[in-house]
Amino acid sequence: QVQLVESGGGLVQAGGSLRLSCAASGRTFSGSAMGWFRQAPGKEREFVATINWSDGSTYYADSSKGRFTISRDNAKNTVYLQINSLKPGDTAVYYCAARKAFDGVSTAQRVYDYWGQGTQVTVSS
Repeated sequence: QVQLVESGGGLVQAGGSLRLSCAASGRTFSGSAMGWFRQAPGKEREFVATINWSDGSTYYADSSKGRFTISRDNAKNTVYLQINSLKPGDTAVYYCAARKAFDGVSTAQRVYDYWGQGTQVTVSS
């Protein structure tokens, strides 16, 4: 059974940083990809970033470029999302997602097969 467990969320002041973690179990994702999405209150869930597990190549939403960094640790089967210079607009539930296979970069939620329960990030002004 595949499980994705996010951690690292919390309450932080604007300008601060957080590193979110997503630990995967039940299978390895070599040859596929993992991504981060977020859902702010009253809004639809949106794509943040994705990483190709094999070569570490990354792709970001335009709104994520510059302050967000996605990375992975193969040995730990874990993906990270570093968020710097946090803004109140970053307040959201952040979800980790994984694909069974990789056939190109995609920001669409429908191509992700596994999802975590989410971790809350709240940024105070």
